[in-house]
Amino acid sequence: MKLQVEAGHYYKDYDSKERFNSYWHQINEILSHKPRKILEIGIGNNFVSNYLIKRGFNVITLDIDKKLNPVAVSSVLNIPFSYETFDVVACYEVLEHLPYTYFKKALNEIFYVSNSYAILSLPDANRACRLFFQIPKIGTFKKIIQFPRLEKTVNHFDGQHYWEIGKADYSLKTIIDAIRKAGFKIEKTYRVFETPYHRFFVLKK
Repeated sequence: MKLQVEAGHYYKDYDSKERFNSYWHQINEILSHKPRKILEIGIGNNFVSNYLIKRGFNVITLDIDKKLNPVAVSSVLNIPFSYETFDVVACYEVLEHLPYTYFKKALNEIFYVSNSYAILSLPDANRACRLFFQIPKIGTFKKIIQFPRLEKTVNHFDGQHYWEIGKADYSLKTIIDAIRKAGFKIEKTYRVFETPYHRFFVLKK
């Protein structure tokens, strides 16, 4: 399976304010596990890996597009590293670029090379309402409320995404079941308040 996105895509109208909020979560989830060795699959504009490297972390990058200059040029369907090589495997906004029939294979590859954790983010197309309250001397309250669609939208390949959570045939339960069948325990899953379209999964091996 070949997956390649033009390198220019990651610099032209790509880094929005919302995406930078997602970058914070991407980095914070990795740092919270104090990893010695990290694999980032699908490196985009290198923002996350560059930050981590400058912080002194050992980061190996993998991408199918050699123009992005990853350490390893390969697919998530064929990760060229040994069993349990990495403390954390990060794969952000990547797997939806593959037909869903490859989701299980990708999860199995990630499980194989991780010795502790994997962190995924996937697009969640479910409708959401964001509530924000700031009460003096008490604090801030933030919550995302989902509104299920009465009729699920069918995902039509747009040149980028083959599937998204919340679209017909791709419920959150379906994705969670697939992750568990791959052998992972889901420590938590959440949508980013500033960018509800991005849903994170923190997985324990």
